[in-house]
Amino acid sequence: MTESLLRLVFFLGVLGVMLLWEWRSPFRTFPEDKTRRLSRHLGLMALNSTVARILTGGGAYFAAELAFEHHWGLLNQFALPYGLSFAAGLVLLDFAIYLQHLAFHRVPLFWRLHKIHHLDLGFDTTTAIRFHPLEIVLSTYYKMVLVMAFGLLPLAVLVFEILLNACALFNHGNARIPAPWERRVRLFLITPDMHRIHHSSYKPETDSNFGFSVPFWDKLCGTYCATPQLGQGGMEIGLNEQRDPKLLNFSRLLVLPFR
Repeated sequence: MTESLLRLVFFLGVLGVMLLWEWRSPFRTFPEDKTRRLSRHLGLMALNSTVARILTGGGAYFAAELAFEHHWGLLNQFALPYGLSFAAGLVLLDFAIYLQHLAFHRVPLFWRLHKIHHLDLGFDTTTAIRFHPLEIVLSTYYKMVLVMAFGLLPLAVLVFEILLNACALFNHGNARIPAPWERRVRLFLITPDMHRIHHSSYKPETDSNFGFSVPFWDKLCGTYCATPQLGQGGMEIGLNEQRDPKLLNFSRLLVLPFR
């Protein structure tokens, strides 16, 4: 099974589980039809994948194979045990994605692209795949440079990409976790309640909880927010600058960063 097919199988599996969970135990309801949201966001993901494949080739996994074959990168200069190199790759990539997310909020040019993700007036597992194609391309190049600079193992890159997609689908879920369980899970994994705060329209909350998998980076770097000001039920999702759903269709999302 190729790398791309393996990632797709895991993605579809987790997406199916999350859609079922949201249907059985939704946290809140949104006015927009679920089918319309799913088709628009899957359309964005398909476009993003196509554009990224054309402009970046094989992406981070291809870069890792190249680095491994030619012994490029920092970790390839040492005779490290395979398990240690694998674990180091996962940790480095996870922290790098945290820093990337932070940069896409702090740098105005990057924010023009990333706000497409935050303009979603709903919050469900499909929000996890709602990104502008140029953001995906920039993210892929960033990971490729990182992978080659550190000489990360191809298997570590593949496992990380699968985990990143799975965690993003999970923590964007419009799903209800009982409070006692949510507090326990949040100790080692970013939950929907934690990441939902990041999609608040209140800017101090938007600029918090940047992690995608584990909560440790936010806590270490001072960007952790445990509870929204208006509570999970009263928190407004989206951005105040645009709240008309008619202006947030597929084509408008693509051109919005250039206006």
